[in-house]
Amino acid sequence: MERTILNTLRAMDTSDGAGVRLKRALGYNPSVRLDPFLMLDAFSSDNPDDYIAGFPPHPHRGFETVTYLVEGHMRHRDHLGNEGDLKQGGVQWMTAGRGIIHEEMPQQKNGSLRGFQLWINLPAAEKMKPAKYRDIADTEMPRLDLASGGQVKALAGEVTIAGQRLSAPVKGGQADPLYLDVVLRPGETLAVPLTQGHNAFLYLFEGRVEVAGDAVDTHHLATFTDGDRVTLVAQKRGARLLLLAGKPLGEPIAQYGPFVMNTQDEINQALRDYRDGTLTAEPSLL
Repeated sequence: MERTILNTLRAMDTSDGAGVRLKRALGYNPSVRLDPFLMLDAFSSDNPDDYIAGFPPHPHRGFETVTYLVEGHMRHRDHLGNEGDLKQGGVQWMTAGRGIIHEEMPQQKNGSLRGFQLWINLPAAEKMKPAKYRDIADTEMPRLDLASGGQVKALAGEVTIAGQRLSAPVKGGQADPLYLDVVLRPGETLAVPLTQGHNAFLYLFEGRVEVAGDAVDTHHLATFTDGDRVTLVAQKRGARLLLLAGKPLGEPIAQYGPFVMNTQDEINQALRDYRDGTLTAEPSLL
């Protein structure tokens, strides 16, 4: 069953961190989420004033963040002592769990910095698990070179396209996310299998693409109806997009900034823990 476009949304200009200019495609208000995905930010500039201040130390609890750097160089550090050196094409996968305090700072004073940050919700049973962090280099992620010159790169999950199995380093979990970076040449067509019942969307950051006859323009996000595949057709300028799918958790969401829980009481507790300096503390066994 072919998926079609359900809704199309234009990414909104905003800023975050210490003034990093970005486009928020998902999550700019509570009604613009797609379970299990909470937020998708796109940042892209060759003006260092737009990004150099970066994202100084800040907390998270209750979800995962996935930073994908298409161009540039960024450093990660957190309270656990992890240090990551995120370079072009690499992914930083961080599970906030019970709590983490981290920073992401550009390591360049000029040049182009382009990438994305995705927030994926954690189920209630995992929101208070220990935090962890993983750096994945560009060379670790599998690719499929298409006959017409395009390419599919798998950042998370598993999928078989044109008879070739792509198995990314990160896979599984309750949300079972699929995360692809897709480049299509002008006129190129690509059919991607998607698990029926999983929510899915694309974010187009270059060119123009059609899905079932409906066009999506640059800096737009499109959500899909249910089905077991989506067919992408690049238009005359070609297309580059992120394609994501995941199993909905179906749980209530309570959010206050960088804390995402299930109830307001849990949010209040997260705020108390942060204020008291115990956000990242291991729970007592007594």
